[in-house]
This record gives sequence, structure tokens and C-alpha cells, in this order.
Amino acid sequence: MGNNRLLMHICCGPCATYPFEILKEEFSLTGFYYNPNIHPYREFERRKESTLKAADHFGIDVIVNGEYPLEGFLSTAGSSAPERCKTCYLVRLGMTAREASKGNFAGFSTTLLISPYQDLEEIIRAGQQVARHWGVSFFAPDLRRGFPRSRELARELGLYRQGYCGCIFSEKERYCRRE
Repeated sequence: MGNNRLLMHICCGPCATYPFEILKEEFSLTGFYYNPNIHPYREFERRKESTLKAADHFGIDVIVNGEYPLEGFLSTAGSSAPERCKTCYLVRLGMTAREASKGNFAGFSTTLLISPYQDLEEIIRAGQQVARHWGVSFFAPDLRRGFPRSRELARELGLYRQGYCGCIFSEKERYCRRE
């Protein structure tokens, strides 16, 4: 990348900690919180607050897109994985790429790349697709090796740590299995 301004999509504070820690030395990072998939609204707010707390700790500015178009997300995502996950990646990364293009960032990335529970290859495909559309670069390091460190940092910072990816369907899958 010519300039080193990178817009980082953030799903939540805990997932942002390790990327912030290692990428802030290489890039001029700005966070971007946009997650229309998260349900319920209180969960959306808790994750936003943990994102802001993590960003403050690392000295990272965050653009918060506070829109909560849950109905629109649900009407396009579908209910079965992996299709709903592909749609979710495209929606969130598409908005991030758009914001990166408008803000003259060299490129964008996402904290989703840290999770061993997400489909890394599908995230990369979605990121590359929307990057081409918006004329920006998608930076896709495999951050999964830092997952244990992100959990450690989240505990140290007292960040809210959720038990599911955020969508109503993953919440059901996570908690209904226990019954």
C-alpha cells in the first residue's frame, strides 16, 4: 500500500485487541464499527462499548456507524449457515470498503480474521470482492495465531466477551444446544 492508512472493520473489542497491538506499528489505523447482524440491540451496544474501550486503550480512533438495520439484514441473510455468513461478511466488509474509499484510506481489513470460528477463506473472498468494487485494497493477514493473546488482553482490559458471533441464528445455535 502506498499510504499506510488502514480502515479496520471491528466486530467487537476483544477481537480488536491483538490486531490493534500488532498493526498499529505498521499502519495508521482507524477502526470502523459496523455490525447490523448483532442481536439483540443491547448486545450491539455492549460490543460497541467494548470496541471503544479497546480502541481508547491502544489510542486508535473509531468511526462508529450506529445504524441498526436488523430487519434489512435478516431479510437478506437467510437463516442457514454458511450462506448467511457469506452474506454477513459481504454486508459488513462492503460497508467498510465503501467507507475506506470515501475516506481515502489505502485499504481496509477486519478483526474477523482473528477468529478460529469464522470461515477465513470466505472472509478473504468477500473482502477481495468488495475491494475490487470500491477500488481499495483488502489487507488479509491470518490473525488466528493471536486469538489466545486477544482473549488475554480482553481479560486484562475488562472487556465484555460475548459467547456467540452476534446474529440471532448463532445465538440460537450456541444456547439451544445446551438444553
